[in-house]
Amino acid sequence: MDLSPEDSLRLNVLLANKPQAVRLDEAAMVVYGLFEQGEAKVSLNPTCRDEQYLKRVRELLSGHVTGSPGGYPVFLKRWTRMGQMRDESLQQLLLLGEPEAVVAAVGSPGITNELARRAWWAMQDAENARRLLASRAVVEGDMGRVLAQYLLEYLPFETETDRMMESVRLVLQPGLIDASQRLELWQKAARKPAYLVGFLMVLPDRLPNPIAAHPRRAEAQGRLGDLAGQGNPVAGALLRVLDVPGQTFLHTVQRVLQKPPSPEVVNATLDLMRAHLGALRPEGDPDQTLSELEGEARDFYGPGGPDPARACVGAAPDLLEALIALRVLSGLGYGVLRPVLRNTTAVGSLMRRKLEPVMTPLMGHMGRLMGQEAEWLRR
Repeated sequence: MDLSPEDSLRLNVLLANKPQAVRLDEAAMVVYGLFEQGEAKVSLNPTCRDEQYLKRVRELLSGHVTGSPGGYPVFLKRWTRMGQMRDESLQQLLLLGEPEAVVAAVGSPGITNELARRAWWAMQDAENARRLLASRAVVEGDMGRVLAQYLLEYLPFETETDRMMESVRLVLQPGLIDASQRLELWQKAARKPAYLVGFLMVLPDRLPNPIAAHPRRAEAQGRLGDLAGQGNPVAGALLRVLDVPGQTFLHTVQRVLQKPPSPEVVNATLDLMRAHLGALRPEGDPDQTLSELEGEARDFYGPGGPDPARACVGAAPDLLEALIALRVLSGLGYGVLRPVLRNTTAVGSLMRRKLEPVMTPLMGHMGRLMGQEAEWLRR
C-alpha cells in the first residue's frame, strides 16, 4: 500500500526544502520538519493501518536521505562500525524520523552544538540530554545550559540511582547552572544520597558547606610538612585529608554511606574515595577485601614498607593509626563489597543490613581521620 498522493506530495515538498531535522509523531500521525525559520508539519492521512502507513513514511524518508528505502539501519551500522561518523552523516541521521538514529547521533564523538540543537528538537529525553552533556562541544555551547536545566527539572522523576548520580555530575560541570541552583541541589541531596555522589565526582575539593579543618591539622603540618614538600605522597595525602576540603569530603562520604539506597551508590562512593587518595596507590584498584586491606596497611608502615611510609611513621609515630586508616581508604572498591553483596540483588534497608560487617569498620577508619572516637587524637 503506497502513501496517499496528498501525503506523498507534501512530504516530498517538505524534504525538498532541506529541513535540518525530521520528527515523526506516531500518536498524532504528524511529520514535523525543523527549518531555520521554524517548524513545518505534515498531517498524515493513512490509507491502511497506522503502523503500516508509518513504515511507508519512513521508507520515503530513508529513500530521500540515503537513496534506498531500506537504508536504515543498514547504512547506520556502516557509518558507526568504525566508532565515528562524519558530520554530514550525523546530519542525515536526523532526517530519518527514527528515534534510534537520533540516539546514534547524540552519542557520536562528532556531535556539535548545532547538531545537538537539532537532535534535541527531534527527541527530548533525559538519556539523550546525558549523552549530549558528555560532549565538551555541547557543554561549551548554548545548548549546554538548556540540557542542564532539563536534567535539573527531570531529576525528581528519576528512579534509578545510577542515572541520578550521572545527571548531577553532568549538570555540575562549569558554566551550566548558577550558584543558587547548585546550592538548592545540594540541599535536596540531604534526602538523596545519590545526589551527593554527583557532587563528590565533580567538586571533591570544593563541596558546599565546608566543615572545619581537623584540630590537629597544624600539628600534623609541623611534623609532616617538610616530607610533603619533598613530594612524599603519604604525608601529602594525610595533610590533605586533615584540611578543610578533606574533612568535608570525608564527612560527605559518611553521609552517603550511612543510608545508601543501592549497591551502585555504595560502589561509586568507594571508588571515589580510592580516587581521592590515588597518590597512595598509583597502581590502581587492589581489588581486596577489607580485612586484606587492613593487613596490607599495617605491613605498608612496617619495617619492610616503602621509604615514604616509614619516613612518615618516623616523623609522627603517634599518627600511625591515622596513616593506616588512610592506606585502607585508598584501596576501597568492589573488592570490599564482594563478600557481602555477591549473589544478591538487595537494595535499601536489606542491603544496608548485609553491608553492616563492612560499613562498621569502614566508618571506624574514616572516624580515625575525623576525630570520631579515635585514640590517636586523645592526649
